[in-house]
Amino acid sequence: MIGFATASDVSKQQLQINFKTWLRPTFSPEHGVLLVLFGSVVTGSALAQAWNYCTTLAFVCAFFALQAEHPLVVQIKQRSTWKPRFLIWSGIYGVIAIVIATWLWFQSPILVWIYVLALIAFIADVVAVLQKRHKSILNELVIFAAICLSTPLAYAATTHSLCVEVIAVWLLNTLFFGSAIFTIKLRRKKTSSLMLGVTYHAIATTIITGFYFLGWLNIFTALAFVVALIKFAVVIGIRSWYCKARFQYVAVFETRFALIYVAIAAISVLPAHL
Repeated sequence: MIGFATASDVSKQQLQINFKTWLRPTFSPEHGVLLVLFGSVVTGSALAQAWNYCTTLAFVCAFFALQAEHPLVVQIKQRSTWKPRFLIWSGIYGVIAIVIATWLWFQSPILVWIYVLALIAFIADVVAVLQKRHKSILNELVIFAAICLSTPLAYAATTHSLCVEVIAVWLLNTLFFGSAIFTIKLRRKKTSSLMLGVTYHAIATTIITGFYFLGWLNIFTALAFVVALIKFAVVIGIRSWYCKARFQYVAVFETRFALIYVAIAAISVLPAHL
């Protein structure tokens, strides 16, 4: 009887431990994506020249949508092992994001186009995970583009409209934050390719220059991308340190340039009288 009671107690303790584990929230360990989200919302609201409760809701919606992706991706990667905790929290975050997105959609029907693009990016990400290509350059660019959709999301939620300029700023943000892919990958021998980085920055510069000549970006907003070019040039100059330094120092390095870019891009779209 004593042995049976002891085994029962152990079983109850294990159930309690498992239950507590399921209750523990999951958060994406990649803090860099939060910076991308923040920068995207700031530039979008700056272009809208306002921040109201709809802007805040758009920010919260984008945050929970981003958090819903992480546990789902982890579960797909570990699909041989069933882990309800990841699916539970992915569902919770997803429901919150969908509820807020639906409410914002009733306020601004134009948001449906942003939701369609976000859904396409989500499906592409899931397929990439299933094919074990989650960290491929193409998929990472898709992820950055999806997060940067927070720019038109914030703008449309605030103004109830979309314009060519906000689409250009979205792509500008995507190209800038996407440039980090080609510097970070220099730290790994398998993905270290300086030529890929040079090609990417050349193409990105050409696209942004085209936006300027088309009148979609003003000269100061377009020049914000120069921050990415300077960062890439600095990385080439200190490549030995950059490739060998601890990731926390590299993260600080990337964050500083990102904040400078966000500040320039956001200020450049504000009206002159401010």
